[in-house]
Amino acid sequence: MAHVVESKKSCAVNPLKMSQPLGAAYAFMGLASCMPVMHGSQGCTSFGLVLLVRHFKEAIPLQTTAMNETTTIMGGYDNIERALLNIRSRAKPQLIAICSTGLTETKGDDVEGYLTLARKKHPELADTAIVYVSTPDYAGAFQDGWAKAVTTLVSQLPHTDLPRLPDRINVLPGCHLTPGDIEELRELIEAFGLKPTFVPDVSGSLDGHIPDDWLGTTLGGTSLTDMQQLGAAAHTLAIGEQMRPAAEALQKRCGVPYTLFDRLTGLTATDALIRHLTTLSGRPVPTRIKRQRSQLVDAMLDGHFHFGNVKIALGAEPDLLWAIGSFLTEMGAGLAVCVTTTASPLLARLPSNEVIVGDLEDFEMAAKAAGCDLLMTHSHGRQAAERLGKPLFRLGIPTFDRIGNSHKCYVGYRGTRNFVYEVGNVLMDHTPRHGPDAWPLGEQALAAARGEAAVSV
Repeated sequence: MAHVVESKKSCAVNPLKMSQPLGAAYAFMGLASCMPVMHGSQGCTSFGLVLLVRHFKEAIPLQTTAMNETTTIMGGYDNIERALLNIRSRAKPQLIAICSTGLTETKGDDVEGYLTLARKKHPELADTAIVYVSTPDYAGAFQDGWAKAVTTLVSQLPHTDLPRLPDRINVLPGCHLTPGDIEELRELIEAFGLKPTFVPDVSGSLDGHIPDDWLGTTLGGTSLTDMQQLGAAAHTLAIGEQMRPAAEALQKRCGVPYTLFDRLTGLTATDALIRHLTTLSGRPVPTRIKRQRSQLVDAMLDGHFHFGNVKIALGAEPDLLWAIGSFLTEMGAGLAVCVTTTASPLLARLPSNEVIVGDLEDFEMAAKAAGCDLLMTHSHGRQAAERLGKPLFRLGIPTFDRIGNSHKCYVGYRGTRNFVYEVGNVLMDHTPRHGPDAWPLGEQALAAARGEAAVSV
């Protein structure tokens, strides 16, 4: 059991966390023909836009209501009205998804009322779905914003009177899953004859593909029709503790039961998923998945020599921290330092003495004091790694000094195997090695080895 400590510093130094509205906007990018909008100043949106562009190396559709000093004081209805009409006429999305920022939350804009008034004044908006989620960036973190966005979507869009389809299941992935992770989960689920609907599905929109035609909206993901059909599923899989509220909201609205998996990285975690899929489908485990499991076991045998007793400093969002940290300890490594961004019931269960809700300064100082062998966090940890002279394994968003982030996969048997190999190779590269001149030989032994007369002392 870990002791959870919240940093009490007056400001964040080299922040680890990202804001709620950015997490919500990222969730909306997993929806097809969607235009995410931040209700706030242009700077709020441009910062998030640059961060996501640098991580994914893709064009990111993200609009703003462009609040200024006057509109902030007088209220943002006019800005929201203009944004809705302009986006509908120019981009023609099926869904406009609005998330608030600290600026408009502090003012206290009644966005729900604004949307009701805008629909009454402009009947042409009737052909466009509009959702709004409250995400002040002075509270919570990236993971919280994603969770709130998904909860809002499943609370408002699904139809409630649909017949059950036994082969249909819903999957609510957390923000810690990459597009590559979602693709791996889709393959595992479909191998049992089940038809999954992911909400959101960033593997369809941010997987690094070249579209046939340019669109002003998102390039893929879960369609509005698919979201409206979520109530027809026989079961829901929620991936990550952050998705529990969304799964409960969908169950309350449509009566679809759910099962929550707090992680899918690791042998025991993936075994639990596979057992559940056999129960849902009534089918045996396919031979190729059994072979993938065998390959993972072999990889763990090969890698445990390099993981054993390694001290690791891990900084990430709570669900990612839990998934990766739990598996590292299963491999024999020690979580000497754990730093995260926001509260979660998983933190106290981590196999570590302490978990700090703080920033990368806390991360660096704790890693130095503990004498850590490996740092694991996103790209903003690279300066700490350089100062401490330790290797950095990049993990999470943003990772802007590497390419291929969309296709990283650390879930399931194959994804966990990839993780073992990648981390193991980093550890091997930084294992101290002795050379011919490193042996602690005395002067007489050295002289004898050179064939010289021993020097008497």
